[in-house]
Amino acid sequence: MNKIAIVYWSGTGNTQAMAEETAKAAKAAGADATLFTASEFVASRVDEFDAIGFGCPAMGAEVLEESEFEPLFSECEPNLKGKKIALFGSYDWGDGEWMRNWSERCEAAGAVLATESVIANNAPDAAALASCAALGAALAAV
Repeated sequence: MNKIAIVYWSGTGNTQAMAEETAKAAKAAGADATLFTASEFVASRVDEFDAIGFGCPAMGAEVLEESEFEPLFSECEPNLKGKKIALFGSYDWGDGEWMRNWSERCEAAGAVLATESVIANNAPDAAALASCAALGAALAAV
């Protein structure tokens, strides 16, 4: 059984809903999936998991949330080489630039993206939740 972490930050609940759907699908696919908020996870735990889903909405000028999630992710980044990961999050403006930048950053760190990133405009609709379920299944298939 693959051990999966789903680590997220959510201010409005939109990214949390995406995280919950991702974790639910990973469990349904047979993984041992654990949901963590950014404040509950520490970078030293990265190696404990076969794969990690990271979720964060776009903030400010299309950047990761800066007070809690960005510092955590920066600490995790050096440990992502060869790690299977997936990214997801919601946004309210812009065109998804934060996710493109984040994906490029992960690839530069040597992470292996399990699937295409999932973004939702505001609250995730049925299609976005279905994409999160596919993301969870991809993480489980390490």
